[in-house]
Amino acid sequence: MTLGFDLTTVVLVILGIYVLSSIKILAEYERGVIFRLGRLLPQPKGPGIILVFQPIDRMVRISLRVETMEVPPQDVVTHDNVTVKVNAVIFFRVIDPTKAVVEVNNFLYATSQKAQTTLRSVLGEVDLDTLLAEREKLNRHLQEILDEHTGPWGIKVTMVEVKQVELPPEMIRAIAKQAEAEREKRAKIIHADGEFQAAKQLIKAAELLGQQPTSVTLRYLQTLTEIGVEKNTTIVFPIPMDLLKALSHMAKAGEEK
Repeated sequence: MTLGFDLTTVVLVILGIYVLSSIKILAEYERGVIFRLGRLLPQPKGPGIILVFQPIDRMVRISLRVETMEVPPQDVVTHDNVTVKVNAVIFFRVIDPTKAVVEVNNFLYATSQKAQTTLRSVLGEVDLDTLLAEREKLNRHLQEILDEHTGPWGIKVTMVEVKQVELPPEMIRAIAKQAEAEREKRAKIIHADGEFQAAKQLIKAAELLGQQPTSVTLRYLQTLTEIGVEKNTTIVFPIPMDLLKALSHMAKAGEEK
């Protein structure tokens, strides 16, 4: 009787330990993909408490949280034959744990490799100006391509961001010269436009002053007042051209006599 009781106790203890070891707790963001005798169960389990009867069952934990993956710097030759080094960051999450386990060996590694090749191929089709100026458009294009290829793996790519574009030093100098020339061009255009506007206003002012000849004298006196305020010792007297012509004719007439 003692031997039978002890054997039953041992069996119950072993059975209890086995049941306790079969209890698994999955967090809210986790799912458990179960293989029973090598066959995949239709639905993943979790979250909460689940039972995994080893060695009959084998569980693979999959996180449903958004993963952030940095793409290593890639040497890219743009469409206009400029070599740049570009790195990016990818945001993605698992939406189908079963496919993420069954359809691909390592979905993190596969997504990383696909992101690197896609980054090189897409950015190699655009020129440098497009890469620098239309980064948002390129980010959306990269996200669409990656999402299309990772969809059969149960992966949803939510965002792709090109972080940094490293240019060669000679290209940086060329871009700086181009920007400086562009600024000088805008400055000359603005200056010429200002001269044009000033000329139009002077024409209008001359037409207005020509209607009243005495207004020219008043304007001259006002200018003298402004010069005197500045404590200048030099005063310029405008002489009409008609007066100079009259003096010239009188001088010639005196010489002829």
